[in-house]
Amino acid sequence: MKLPLREGLGLLGRYVRPQARWVVALALLVLATIGLRLANPQILRHFVDTATTGGARAVLIRDALLFFGIAVLVQMISVAATYVGETVAWSATNALRLDLLRHALHLDATFHKDNSPGQLIERIDGDVATLSNFLSRFTIDIVGNAILIAGIIALLFREDWRIGLPILAFVVLTVWLLGRIRKSAVPHWTTFRKQMAEFFGFLGERLAGTEDIRANGGVPYVMRRFFELIRKLFPVRRRAGLAGFGMWMANVALFTFGQAIAFGVGATLWKAAVISLGTVYLVFYYTDLLHGPISQMREQITDLQRAEAGLRRIRALLGTPSKLDDHGRGHLPRGALPVTLDHVTFAYETSSPEAEGQTAAEAVAALRDVSVEVPAGTTLGLLGRTGSGKSTLARLVARLYDCQHGNVRVGELRVADVPLDHLRARVRLVSQEVQVLRATVRENVRLFDPSISDETILSALGELGLRDWVLALPAGLDTVIGSSGVGLSAGQSQLLALARTFVADPAVIILDEASSRLDPATEALLERAVDRLLAGRTAIVIAHRLSTVRRADQIVILDGGRVLEAGDREALSRDSSSHLSRLLATGLEEVLV
Repeated sequence: MKLPLREGLGLLGRYVRPQARWVVALALLVLATIGLRLANPQILRHFVDTATTGGARAVLIRDALLFFGIAVLVQMISVAATYVGETVAWSATNALRLDLLRHALHLDATFHKDNSPGQLIERIDGDVATLSNFLSRFTIDIVGNAILIAGIIALLFREDWRIGLPILAFVVLTVWLLGRIRKSAVPHWTTFRKQMAEFFGFLGERLAGTEDIRANGGVPYVMRRFFELIRKLFPVRRRAGLAGFGMWMANVALFTFGQAIAFGVGATLWKAAVISLGTVYLVFYYTDLLHGPISQMREQITDLQRAEAGLRRIRALLGTPSKLDDHGRGHLPRGALPVTLDHVTFAYETSSPEAEGQTAAEAVAALRDVSVEVPAGTTLGLLGRTGSGKSTLARLVARLYDCQHGNVRVGELRVADVPLDHLRARVRLVSQEVQVLRATVRENVRLFDPSISDETILSALGELGLRDWVLALPAGLDTVIGSSGVGLSAGQSQLLALARTFVADPAVIILDEASSRLDPATEALLERAVDRLLAGRTAIVIAHRLSTVRRADQIVILDGGRVLEAGDREALSRDSSSHLSRLLATGLEEVLV
C-alpha cells in the first residue's frame, strides 16, 4: 500500500521531528496497549480451560479480576495515547499552516490574482486539517493496529500452523482488497478537495462584498451561483463517499468470512483433540479481535485518501515558486531616496486564446518603454485615464511585480537587488482600498509590531489629526475595530492607513489618492495629513483629481501605457500647449486625458 506519508516523508518529517519526545511517548503507550490486548485472550483461555476441567473457584475469580483490570487499563492507556497523538498532530500541522501562510504571503501578485482568499483558506486550513486528523491517528490506527495484527498472527502460529496460516491468508486478502479500493478512490477525493476550494473561494468573496451585493440587488445571482456550485459539488462528494462505503462493505464481507474460517479451523482441530476448548475460544477471540484493527484501518484509509489528496495540494502550494526572485542583498539607506524607471515595459499575464503565439508584452501591455525620474525628496503626480498604467507603475516600484524589460531603481539599487522585506519597509504603498483589520486601533496602526510603542502611535495620530478621535473612543487604543472597517468612516480608514505608513518611516511613499469620495471637511483633514506624511520623503501620488497635483513637484501623464507628457508642474502649467495646462484650463474635476 502506497501511503502518502512515504510520498511526503521529507515534508512531514520536518514538522514531526520537533515533537520527538512526544512521538516516543506515543510509541510506548501504543506498545503497552498492544501487549495488554494480546495478553487478555490468554487469560480467557486459562479461565475456560479451568472451568471445563473443574478448576478451583479462586483461580476463576483471579482470572476474571485480572481480565477486568487489564481491560480498564487498556482504555486508560488508549485515552492517553489519543491525547499524545492529538498533541503531536496539532503541533506539527500548526507549524505547517504557518509555513503555508508565510509562503503564500511571499508569492507574487500574479498568484494572488489567480487564487481567491477563499481558495487559499481552504488550501492552508482545510487541506491541513485533513492531514492533522490523519497524523493524530496514524500511529494508533495504522502502525499500532498493524503491530497488533502481526502479534495476533504470530501467537496463532505459535498455537498451530494450521490455525495461523488460514488467518494470515485472510488478513493478506483483506489488506490487498482495501488497498485496491483506496487507490481507486483517491482521484475522487482529489477532485472533491479542488472543488471545495473553488466553493470556498466563491463564498469568501461574496461574504466580503455582502454590503454591495445587497445594496445593488445581487442577492438572487449570488444564491443562484451558490446552488450551482453545490449541485456541482454533490455528485463528486457522492462518488468519493461511495468509494469509502465500498471499503466498509468489503470489510463486513471479509470479516464474516474470517469468522467462518476461525469456527471451521477451531472446530476441526478440537474434534481431532489437537486443541482444548479454551484454545478454540482463543482462536475465535483473536479472529474477532482482528475486526477492530481492520475496521479502524479501513476508516483511517478513508482519511488516508483525503490526506493524500490534501498532501498533494499542500506540496503543490509549497512548490509554487514566486516570480519575484528574493535573493538580493542590497541595503537602502535611511532618508529620502530617488526613484527611477528606465525604459520599463510590463504586461500582465494572459491565458486568452487570441493571445496564443504572442509574447506577454504584445498580448496585454500595461506599460510600454516608460522612463521616469523622481529626485529624492520630491513628489511626482501621476495623471491619466483609467487603464493608462498608473497603478501598474506604482506596483512595479513597490515590486509587487517585476517588469519584463528595463529597470526600476530606488536609490542606486535595482528593486530586484533589495531583499523584499527590506524593500517593503523602505517603500510603502497606500492604496485606495484600505484594509482595516478586526483588531484594536493599536494593532491596526502598528500591524502587530510590538517594537512600536503607544507614544509613537499617538504621536503619529496627532500629526495626522486623529489623536482626539482615538482618545475619545471607549477604550482608546484598545478599542476593537470591526472587520473591514465597520464603524469607521472612509476618511478615518484612510487616516489609519496613513498612520501605519507614518510610524513605519519609509523613504518612498506611493499614494493612490482617494479623497474624491470624502466630504469637504474630512477631505481637508486628509489633505493636511498627506502633506505632513510626504514632507521630507520621496512620493509618487496617483492623482484622480486635478486638485491633487498642486502638491506635486513633477507631473507625468500616462496614456495607453506610454508617457504622454512629463515635466516640472509649474512649467507645464504655464505652457499653454501642454496637456496639463489644457486640463487645468477646462476646470474638470476628474482627470481625463
